[in-house]
Amino acid sequence: MSDLDRMIEDSLREADGQSPQLDLEPGYFAQALSLFSGRTAWVHWTIMIAQSLMFIGGVVCAVKFYQADAVMEALHWGLPAGVLLIFAAIFKNALGPRMETNRLLMEIRRVELRVERMRAERG
Repeated sequence: MSDLDRMIEDSLREADGQSPQLDLEPGYFAQALSLFSGRTAWVHWTIMIAQSLMFIGGVVCAVKFYQADAVMEALHWGLPAGVLLIFAAIFKNALGPRMETNRLLMEIRRVELRVERMRAERG
């Protein structure tokens, strides 16, 4: 057995001891909340804060758009409302690929664990 195999086996034993439900896939909300921990959590917090501010600003502009009496005033509030709401949606969707990456990494760990268990059973 190489050093790499030994390191994988040790890390899987540690992961298996810490996470006995490695065979279960976490739900959507658990996956989403896991984005806000770890080394890149500050990036995700920044994205979510910016997205929230853009959404709130877009809603405020949309309310003023619907309350406008003149066409120019409606354009003055309607265009920023549309842009802010679209940008808020784009920022929100930027977190999706990271969730998929986390799911893929979890699947790789599961496969490694299964291979290691099969290797241990064979002797």
